[in-house]
Amino acid sequence: MRVLLFTGKGGVGKSTVAAGTAALAAAEGLRTLVVSTDTAHSLGDAFQVGVGEGPTQVGPHLFVQQVDAQRQFERSWSEVQRYLREVLDAVGVDPVTADELTVLPGAEEVLALLELRTQALSGHWDVIVVDCAPTAETLRLLALPEALGWYMRRLFPVERRVVKALRPVLSRAAGIPMPQDPVFDAVERLYAELSEVQHLLSGPQASVRLVLTPERMVVAEARRAWTTLSLYGYRVDGVVVNRVFPDEGADAWREGWVRAQREVLEEVRDSFGDLTRWTSPYRASEPLGVEALRDVARDLYGATDALAPAGGVDPFRVEVVDGGGVLHLALPWADRADVDLARSADVLVITHGSYRRVLTLPSVLARMQVRGASVRDGELRVRFAEEET
Repeated sequence: MRVLLFTGKGGVGKSTVAAGTAALAAAEGLRTLVVSTDTAHSLGDAFQVGVGEGPTQVGPHLFVQQVDAQRQFERSWSEVQRYLREVLDAVGVDPVTADELTVLPGAEEVLALLELRTQALSGHWDVIVVDCAPTAETLRLLALPEALGWYMRRLFPVERRVVKALRPVLSRAAGIPMPQDPVFDAVERLYAELSEVQHLLSGPQASVRLVLTPERMVVAEARRAWTTLSLYGYRVDGVVVNRVFPDEGADAWREGWVRAQREVLEEVRDSFGDLTRWTSPYRASEPLGVEALRDVARDLYGATDALAPAGGVDPFRVEVVDGGGVLHLALPWADRADVDLARSADVLVITHGSYRRVLTLPSVLARMQVRGASVRDGELRVRFAEEET
């Protein structure tokens, strides 16, 4: 099963590109689902159909889904939400305010990812296309499973045992109810499901495509997104440059745009030289409906295979050498001054700008000591050596 994720700055046309790619895959006879993790759902508008909570067929082999976040929230988080309401009630918060406070920030996007997991495990699909939220939200979302990992492995089991043993005493002392086993079970289940999502999306059959328009600010954000997605171990296999003015027949006004875009297109080539680049022209009218969206994708991909797996090396890999090892992590456009490393037991914390990855080291490296690190040729390399005895 092939999984393709499309993300980019808001307003660059990623929903149109995602929908068109899905329509093209379906036209080739592949059973295809396109699903949105963006709270501002627009897939139904793009296909000009009403889309329900479950997959809705909009054409031969083509299905669309916009997740009902409220219903998914009630299914996945009801036990925890019920407990949080009890705590807030005990400290005098009114029920309406309590309902608002117990909704997790970003819950809708998280639950959309859980629905993606459900569909991937169903075995019904040859291709799943994901219309992601704008770049910053997508990056926070994809970082969540690994960020929770350290806590879930080390602190969560201890907290659960302590609360279970001291629940009556803690309840009396604190004056608020202590969580029961179903609350811990719900948190554990949510973490396990998010970890499965991360495994799916960082696997060899999944990749991300960055959608941008030829504007300098948009290109700069796309470069940062490429770096951060690589930091978290996700494959970026291409860049879609959308809304490019054609050269021919330009009047004086359009000629100014053509010149400005031409300069930015050169910057795109320099910035993403190792990635496949596709270009989509500016259209006189908005492509709506299955046929129009499929035509957009056919023009975009041309003779190339729109579903080709990402090439190149894995963004995260470990090289074992005599007496040690080297951890390789792709970090295109990263500067050494912007990268910080910290080691704690079997965890390596890698920080780039405002993003941080808490990476559990493979067992072959966990018993070794860090001996140095460098950032060159778009890659972080951390050297490890066996402990001296």
